[in-house]
Amino acid sequence: MHTMINFNGNFFQSNQHFLNHENRGLRYGDSLFETIRVNHNTLCFWEAHYFRLMASMRILRMEIPMNFTMEFLQDEILKTIKANGQEAMSVRIRLTVFRNDGGLYLPQTNTVSYAIETNPLATPFYTLKEDAYEVELFKDFYVNADMISTLKTNNKVINVVGSIFAKENGYDNCVLLNQNKQVVEVLNGNIFMVKEKNITTPPVKDGCINGIMRKKLLEILEKLDTYTVKEASISPFDLQKADELFITNSIVGIQSITKYRKKEFTTVTAKNLIGKVNAAVRLH
Repeated sequence: MHTMINFNGNFFQSNQHFLNHENRGLRYGDSLFETIRVNHNTLCFWEAHYFRLMASMRILRMEIPMNFTMEFLQDEILKTIKANGQEAMSVRIRLTVFRNDGGLYLPQTNTVSYAIETNPLATPFYTLKEDAYEVELFKDFYVNADMISTLKTNNKVINVVGSIFAKENGYDNCVLLNQNKQVVEVLNGNIFMVKEKNITTPPVKDGCINGIMRKKLLEILEKLDTYTVKEASISPFDLQKADELFITNSIVGIQSITKYRKKEFTTVTAKNLIGKVNAAVRLH
């Protein structure tokens, strides 16, 4: 069955072609996206997603339409969910914004278009999977430690090639490094390291995506007396000395890493935090 895609407020079936070869997202990666979890028509951490998108559009010098309010985009997302009959489900939303057609590297316009897609999710809340989950370093290419790397642009070639490398070598994920050989993130999210009661995640200046779940988890950790939390550079060697490693993103919530090289990790902290993340979703 084909789902409905919302393109600038008009609905198209997912098998219809409504973008052409001049699309700047295709040509130059001149595009941003947000991946949002929606539970029974409630957008999780929507305000944080919205403000990240607006800030990213400004950085890329895209013209923000007057009607691009939080309420407008939320309504468009909910209309798309309704068009697909998914109001009573948990869904993954991809909201893509791209600069309109025209020009070579230099655009002819800074106006934008948007597309909204929906995909069903298995559960309405975040669950911690107990399965084995092994990661390895991806060293073929490096992330630049600059502001562009922190944005969710469509320029994800490193993540694509890294995902192929992981699959070909039997890993569940890969750790990305920057040109200074510091740990940045994993292919699909931010990374946190636990050593005793200290929790560390790479700082945004090292080039990691300015993740929404990363932001929310840092807010949760700051309020707890149980842990000392900091944003600081992490070396690959540090990973092997950790007690625990886990990944965060808006769709999965928290994913424990069980193995890196010869080191196996516990999942105690992740188990403790997943309930707090679910509580934050309900409260926000």
